[in-house]
Amino acid sequence: MPADVSQFPAPDDTGGEPVRLPGGIRSLKELAARAAGRPSAPQPEEDAGFAEPLAFPFAAIVGQQEMKLGLLLAVINPAVGGALLFGARGTAKTTAVRALADLLPKVPRSLCFYGCLPEDIEQGGIDAVCPDCARKYAEGEPLAVMDRVRLVELPLHAPLDDVLGRPDARNPHRIRKGILALADRNILYVDEVNLLDHAVADAILDAAAQGHYTVRRGALAATYRSHFVLIGSMNPEEGALRPQILDRFGLRLWVQGLQKPAERLEAYRRARAYREHPRQFLARYAEETAALRAEIQEARQRLPEVGVADEVAALGLQWIARLGIPSLRAEITLFEAARARAAADGRTEVTPDDLREVAPLALRFRHSAFMASYARQRADEDARLGKIIQAA
Repeated sequence: MPADVSQFPAPDDTGGEPVRLPGGIRSLKELAARAAGRPSAPQPEEDAGFAEPLAFPFAAIVGQQEMKLGLLLAVINPAVGGALLFGARGTAKTTAVRALADLLPKVPRSLCFYGCLPEDIEQGGIDAVCPDCARKYAEGEPLAVMDRVRLVELPLHAPLDDVLGRPDARNPHRIRKGILALADRNILYVDEVNLLDHAVADAILDAAAQGHYTVRRGALAATYRSHFVLIGSMNPEEGALRPQILDRFGLRLWVQGLQKPAERLEAYRRARAYREHPRQFLARYAEETAALRAEIQEARQRLPEVGVADEVAALGLQWIARLGIPSLRAEITLFEAARARAAADGRTEVTPDDLREVAPLALRFRHSAFMASYARQRADEDARLGKIIQAA
């Protein structure tokens, strides 16, 4: 079950240590407002399942250049198709993913149980939102607030109803949001994705591909948006991943342990400093974090202008043909990752160097020896059939 937000610490108004308040109250200021009978600022009703905000800074991670590059490309351009991290335990996979949320700009967060946003009315008219939000819109009340991007972590053994949604125990006439709906406009992280229940994995991949999903429970039905950056991680020692799931992840990032003793020592020192004084450690990297956030925002704004010339695309297609990759997702990931790299570098045209830099991330683990052998068997059989038919 997703954790209730009241279980998480909330900072007080003085910037001091977190305090725990009953009833989901987020701050001492809100508590005082309620006690005085004044309404506090509106907050989204659903805010469960999110990771602790004091994450280890992305800029403080030692080494792991491929992992960091791949994760940045995935958040700059969602069309890349997310990322899958392969590596042994203790190689900072989860640490890096949890640090991503601090690098992303704020997004509109719905104040409605059903997730209604002003853009729904702009695209589908007033009937595209719930009656309560239609009233608010007509009266000029806000339907959303700007909020930071969250990291939503999927529990390994979460039941399908928790992932998609279930009838609300407080109101059996509506469906309570599932983890996928909570992940909309956020980052959805699936650790140990190779151990995930097949039905849950299929639901996540379908929702990520379509950008929305529908839940039906008896006479109840609800459709939710599911625009999120999907990131998975796995340890190959613990089992393989189904090929159909592997194909749906865009970038495949190989995460190795640090090899140089000096790097391992520096990683230890930073981990110890973060554990003993987390706020001071975050402050030490605040400037670098802000700079990364600004660069990601600029890259996202530049991305629509970035193109791939035919001669550059031909080079990538040549690599894919020589590798014998059947899935068309290879081209999509390769070219979209290259566009993201060009945008991050301040350019509007993809170069061959962009392709070379992202090709290992986009094309590894895509060749299927089984499918290649199967195709040869079918070709041999078709050739024999053709000879028989022509001789008749």
